[in-house]
Amino acid sequence: MLWLSALVVPMVLYYLWLQRAGSATLTLSSVRPTEGAPRTLRYYCRHLPLVLRCAVVVLVAVALARPQSSENVSKTTVDGIDIVLSIDVSTTMEATDFVPNRLHAAKDVASKFIADRPNDRIGLVIFAGESYTQSPITTDKAALQNLLSRVDFGIVEDGTAIGMGLATAVNRLRESDAKSKVIILLTDGMNNAGQVSPLEAAEIAADFGVKVYTVGVGRRGMASFPVQDAWGRTQYVQRRVEIDEESLLAIAERTGGEYFRATDKDALYAIYEKINQLEKSKVETDNYVKYNEHFAEYLLWALLLMVVEFAVRRLWLSR
Repeated sequence: MLWLSALVVPMVLYYLWLQRAGSATLTLSSVRPTEGAPRTLRYYCRHLPLVLRCAVVVLVAVALARPQSSENVSKTTVDGIDIVLSIDVSTTMEATDFVPNRLHAAKDVASKFIADRPNDRIGLVIFAGESYTQSPITTDKAALQNLLSRVDFGIVEDGTAIGMGLATAVNRLRESDAKSKVIILLTDGMNNAGQVSPLEAAEIAADFGVKVYTVGVGRRGMASFPVQDAWGRTQYVQRRVEIDEESLLAIAERTGGEYFRATDKDALYAIYEKINQLEKSKVETDNYVKYNEHFAEYLLWALLLMVVEFAVRRLWLSR
């Protein structure tokens, strides 16, 4: 259709032929007396109608060629998972069988886990002799990472209240409307504090449809623990590692989760990576191309120029 714009060539040639052939209706013996007459704007615009007609032909040809613009449109549906990380911050987490210690290793691994879950809401609960919420479930990963970095020893009364740590995490998910609700409970000891036992907390989690992955941290056998001597100096002593694996396994089985044992930082990374693979967010993306038609714009311009050409030729340049 664009080849139709080539019609302007014969139009121009025909116009030039008419100009050379002449179309005068009055014969004069000489035009010399008019040579000094002033030339107005209409003289210089005498070819304007031809230019406008050629423009109309070109615009109509472009409109018939059906010009379009396209844009890629994607529609993404994210079915995220609500996750709460429940981390033990009791003094036994100072053990150096993880580098630099169990708590800081757990924080490093949790930080990477959070960064790998951009589509999920994640919360943070810490516990020792009691438990509290460090962060409610949120999509603000920057704020969550900041709150995680502030987790340290001494901010909670010492002890190991596994049941309370789990119950508080369940409470954060109690009103969640997510299709999948998950708790990752990390501890290194035996339950010895709190008003709720681990199994009672597991029953509550199961009632609310919360899946619990439990992680026991600490090497098997003996581990080095820091202690303060009478002069305030830090000494390291060897103690037997005692983890309530029976309760952690029961919690996982009761809620449909899984129990893991991490004996070093690399193993802890592997555990979180496995959980990351087990609990995948559902992301659906629909891609399609949207076409926009533009022929009407060219036709409107052609119509406007036709009106202008008619007005210029019949009114302003009429002879």
